[in-house]
Amino acid sequence: MNRPDDQPYLVTVGETLAALSASQPGPLSLGTDLRLGIAGAESNVAVGVSRLGGSATWISRVSDDALGDLILRELRAEGVTTVAARDPAPTSLLLKERRTRTHTRTRYYRTHTAGARLTAADIPEQIVARASVLHVTGITPALGEGPAAAVTRAVDIAADAGVTISLDVNFRSLLWSEDEARGVLLPLLRRCDLVFAGPHEAGLVVSGADGPGELAQGICDLGPGGAVIKLGAEGAYARLDGQTYRQPAVPVGVDDVVGAGDAFAAGYLAELLAGESPRRRLRTAAVLGAFAVSTTGDWEGLPRRHELDLLDHYDDIVR
Repeated sequence: MNRPDDQPYLVTVGETLAALSASQPGPLSLGTDLRLGIAGAESNVAVGVSRLGGSATWISRVSDDALGDLILRELRAEGVTTVAARDPAPTSLLLKERRTRTHTRTRYYRTHTAGARLTAADIPEQIVARASVLHVTGITPALGEGPAAAVTRAVDIAADAGVTISLDVNFRSLLWSEDEARGVLLPLLRRCDLVFAGPHEAGLVVSGADGPGELAQGICDLGPGGAVIKLGAEGAYARLDGQTYRQPAVPVGVDDVVGAGDAFAAGYLAELLAGESPRRRLRTAAVLGAFAVSTTGDWEGLPRRHELDLLDHYDDIVR
């Protein structure tokens, strides 16, 4: 662990994929240039936190192949501490097609891959127990029994050690049904301190609620002290320690919405690690979400801390 013993850090658990993204609009069936990179909800958050000067550790399994090497190299280059067992199974793949300039199709290939073979035995107790924040998402438990057990083990350790636990519901209909998701995520959510969710995702765990206020309160009624309802272009609504907050979105041109929710969570959690107020956390979260949608890639366009006010200026020319 390349950090001082007393430095607060975030730890997260989940799969990272190799990502192939079309460089130009048009059907993939006609052939096009593809850019190779990496993507994954949890590692996106780790990178976002690291770029803002925070410390982040990512726990997973990666394939013992060139793509696994790529994942580790990219994350380490971003200052993320990686704790990942090597696995002979192949690397999961994300394929992004820019069908038109305004419409993107994303496909995932995850069956029998290294990330889907994550188990509870892969979770190092001391690393989780000494963290300030554990961040998990609803994607990893959807990958199978092993990954679900790994997330549960991490939450068990964090809860016993008094670590703040953050959950992004991140529902993926291609991975499981709403009923399956609800059955797994509700027990996890009840043990969390902070929950991020879109309105539909919040509705999976809170029945009968209408509007972000009721959804946030409904989540808090289940146990968490904080709930942040992500509203896209309308910003966010939060219920934090009994107080209500509304955060407007930062107006930008939209290029690619993939990764915006991860960026938002990263901004919030980086400021939480830094001891900032809820209003500052939400503001930084909104700024990172704006950077994500106005640049290409899941994490590549995320800002360094000195760039946080960049979106307040237009057509700057540095000579």
